[in-house]
Amino acid sequence: MNVIIEKADVRLDQYLANALEISRSKVQKLMKDGRITIDEVPVFANKKGKLGEVVEVSDDLTFEIDITGEDIPLKVIYEDDDLLIINKASGMVVHPAPGNYTGTLVNALIYKFSLSKGSSNIRPGIVHRLDKDTSGLMVVAKNDNVHEKLSVMMKLKTVERKYLALVSGLIMHETGTIDAPIGRDPDNRQKMKVTDQNSKNAVTHFTVLKRYKDKTLIECKLETGRTHQIRVHLAYIGYPVFNDPVYGRRGKTTEFGQFLHSRSIRFIHPITKKELFFEVDPPEEFTDYLKELELEA
Repeated sequence: MNVIIEKADVRLDQYLANALEISRSKVQKLMKDGRITIDEVPVFANKKGKLGEVVEVSDDLTFEIDITGEDIPLKVIYEDDDLLIINKASGMVVHPAPGNYTGTLVNALIYKFSLSKGSSNIRPGIVHRLDKDTSGLMVVAKNDNVHEKLSVMMKLKTVERKYLALVSGLIMHETGTIDAPIGRDPDNRQKMKVTDQNSKNAVTHFTVLKRYKDKTLIECKLETGRTHQIRVHLAYIGYPVFNDPVYGRRGKTTEFGQFLHSRSIRFIHPITKKELFFEVDPPEEFTDYLKELELEA
């Protein structure tokens, strides 16, 4: 998890203890173990953070956090003894984080289901995640065995995920591949960017589905799964996701978030070995806006 320094000239152990709601001794132990870094360099208790710096904490802090179940509506597309397929609503955060332990997908899941703990009590069952304002399909593990197998499948790229994205501007190519490494933006640590500095390879394939007056509806297929990958890649080539508050041309212009939807998922069930395929339409706000664009054409 990342913590952004919002108050300068405070000892990091003190600042992190307050921000993460844990003891200073726990913070100091994490520092001693090299689990707290800035720009991948370990830091120590007496260091004072600079305003805007991002501190990376490589620990789930699970023994001090008690995540409770909440009766929050969920759209369950599929369920068996081993896994779930969820249609996540736009605007829902996937898992709790320091200072935000309620109202998340995880809170909703543990209220209704017995899930795998994996290596994390704060993200039980979560194999991959979607950004808060990205809607659509996610796979959730119900036991540790399936969690491990699905995680390996994700790394081996045997889980096919396709997204719908409405982008600003007219893409004239019918198909394309964006092969550009992604890392954290050194000028704004809350953002990611295409960079060759401290980055990881990232590949997104896209196909144009429909062109409107000044926007394009595309399907994106992920080959890798970097943070904000589709949003960063599309902004990089000059066609940002419409209504994206971070990477869009005009930021967020409506209450609905970015027009990005996890439309389909296909994979071999890690236990039954049967192929599973699911596809869901985007939220009503998304489809209604597409109808408005049709009228403008």
